[in-house]
Amino acid sequence: MGLEGTDGPAGTPLEGLTSTAARIRGAVEQVIEGKPDVVKLALTVMLAEGHLLIEDVPGVGKTMLAKALARSVDCSVRRIQFTPDLLPSDVTGVSIFDQERRDFEFKPGAVFANIVVGDEINRASPKTQSALLESMEERQVTVDGTTYPLASPFMVIATQNPIEMEGTYPLPEAQRDRFMVRVSMGYPSASAELAMLDSHGAANPLDDLEPVADARDVVKLVEAVRSVHVSPAVRQYVVDLVAATRTHPDLRLGASPRSTLQLVRAARASAALEDRDYVLPDDVQELAGPVLAHRLLPTVEAQMARRGPEQVVADLLARLPVPGPAAR
Repeated sequence: MGLEGTDGPAGTPLEGLTSTAARIRGAVEQVIEGKPDVVKLALTVMLAEGHLLIEDVPGVGKTMLAKALARSVDCSVRRIQFTPDLLPSDVTGVSIFDQERRDFEFKPGAVFANIVVGDEINRASPKTQSALLESMEERQVTVDGTTYPLASPFMVIATQNPIEMEGTYPLPEAQRDRFMVRVSMGYPSASAELAMLDSHGAANPLDDLEPVADARDVVKLVEAVRSVHVSPAVRQYVVDLVAATRTHPDLRLGASPRSTLQLVRAARASAALEDRDYVLPDDVQELAGPVLAHRLLPTVEAQMARRGPEQVVADLLARLPVPGPAAR
């Protein structure tokens, strides 16, 4: 499962990325019917070293997408079912006193894996949700004063139900800001739902899904994405876009500096998946909504007028001047 072309002396950093990424994408699409844009976005987040939040009503394939992406890569995967009685130590781990050794021994929690699937994350209490904060930002866990590094690659793929549903807790702003992208699955088309009856009716398609890459391949893909060029003009475009959310009259909370960095990282990954070693303004525009909208808090007046964060981002994209062809 090597990443072809990256080791040769004449190879470019992006050589082989598209073929390996295409294999991962194709494997996931064997399970997720009729959602190519969602699958591409999930893969973009993985290559950009981000974390993915999948939000939608029950039964549309949120957990299936998370599991399919995890199984397509041969690496360690742990699943956490978030419930109201889940404890922070169940996520991070706990130090237990060993009677024989007369010393404390650390028992790693479920977060110690390459890919962590957090199912229905907003059914746990905010205290338990916050157990993920350090690991998502710093790729490490601190328990009883001792810091333990997490393996690379590391990605959290969390699902959540809409907060209007019974038994849910809204994610705190700091938790939402850790997720690079929020994506909604949406209902499948009639043809995709009919195809799902054929492919999912007799057996679970996840059972037949074989890994098409491994952890080392993903690390190489991530390193290749870092080499994608972002021109000064495109960087300024991203900064101007994020800054505009902080003064928009329909928002009481704009996007953070972290979102600026993550939008650039996501744009790099998107360009690489298109076999380009440079970012275009189009990449930024395509990802601005998924990266920024879930971090923004609308004012009460905007909510009453049904002007959500997605509409605000769309308005800003239409208003801000776009860098010209020289932005490469």
